[in-house]
Amino acid sequence: MDIKKYTSPYEFEGRIPLKQAIPLGLQHVLAMFVGNLTPLLIILAACGGSELELLRASILQNAMLIAGIVTLIQLYTIGPIGGKVPIVMGASSSFIGVFQSIINIMGGGILAYGAIMGASIIGGLFETVLGAFLKPIHRFFPPIVTGTVILTIGLSLISVGINLFAGGNRSLDFGSLENIMVALSVMVVILTFKHYTKGITSTASILIGIIFGYILCFILGFILPTTGVNAAGVEFTKAWVLNLGGITTASWFAVPKIMPVMPVFDIRTIIPVCIIFIVSAVETIGNISACTEGGLGRRATVKELSGGVMGDGVGSVLAALFGVLPNTVFSQNAGLVSLTKIVNRFVLTIGAIFLILCGLIPKLSILISIMPKPVLGGAAVIMFSSIVMSGIQLITKKPLNSRSITIVSIALGLGYGLGSSSVALSGLPQYVTFIFGGSGIVPATLVAILLNIILPQED
Repeated sequence: MDIKKYTSPYEFEGRIPLKQAIPLGLQHVLAMFVGNLTPLLIILAACGGSELELLRASILQNAMLIAGIVTLIQLYTIGPIGGKVPIVMGASSSFIGVFQSIINIMGGGILAYGAIMGASIIGGLFETVLGAFLKPIHRFFPPIVTGTVILTIGLSLISVGINLFAGGNRSLDFGSLENIMVALSVMVVILTFKHYTKGITSTASILIGIIFGYILCFILGFILPTTGVNAAGVEFTKAWVLNLGGITTASWFAVPKIMPVMPVFDIRTIIPVCIIFIVSAVETIGNISACTEGGLGRRATVKELSGGVMGDGVGSVLAALFGVLPNTVFSQNAGLVSLTKIVNRFVLTIGAIFLILCGLIPKLSILISIMPKPVLGGAAVIMFSSIVMSGIQLITKKPLNSRSITIVSIALGLGYGLGSSSVALSGLPQYVTFIFGGSGIVPATLVAILLNIILPQED
């Protein structure tokens, strides 16, 4: 290919050299890898049982394969399915609450996991239909509403980023000086390359920061103690430690298993999961809007939003057939697009191909899955904060008046406040906390939509 024909990574359909696309695509994979596997690890642990333990490795392998395939569907579309916008897909954490309830209903084990897969198939089909009829309801999402949704998504993710920054709240050395210093070092490297260099080193600053974090943790393993002892006298491995042992035992190639767990269809599980798929569609609208606003500098079209939601639904059905949790647009990568402005489809295609390779080459997937949480946290705080700024930019695109200030302030105060403090809803039925508790994205969105409808327009 003639180098003169190369364009820019800041164009969705621009042509860039492979040597530039590979690090930028890998950057996207590193941003979402742990987040893609974490919901699966939580649900598999909650289900328990020896049968699932034997399937654990193949299900995690399938998670990477499906994320890559569904990302390609979103990038290139199949008919009306797919948004054709710069997004990356992965296993959603929005369903964790309702899935844990299903585990309690079904008694755990492989039966409960099968019921989750069955409900996800039906729910994915439901979301696909919802996306097909998105046009009539699109008018309820003007910039003031979508901006509020994007702002809420960013705010809800910052706590996740800080959690990783300190080592992950499940780690016994959470908030230790070593964890904080590793995360800060990664953040400083990212900011240095982002603002003090030009070209590929600037645009791939997140990747450079993460690679630096790997090297730093490897070196620290020879300098500092890698284990500690908790108050009960139990020894533990510190969160910043880079554990390379799993790479040597993993195989080089493994064929993905279709339907590692047979779906079980139970009406008690299908209805609540379908409700959460509505929530997922709302989050997808917000994340796609964040990508187009933050990366492309424009509002998402109805066709893009509709195709994106349909892509979510079809991707979730495909995921369930491979024993994987529902797939949705990843907020982490929306933040990366907003931060770097890299929207090139070829870059994201390279990332999707790498995800597929991770699903076929266990050694490669393990190399990324062992990323220390403080390393990811140093990058995540920057990425998630950029989503907040994308929301603010969208909200302030037009001069703020008393009506728009009321919509944003009440949506954040009442909606996001209730959602992020789910204990305030503990006296209500359990399905209410499933839908509105946790991140605050859904209640804030509903409050913003409702106020936008009922408050009179100002001249």
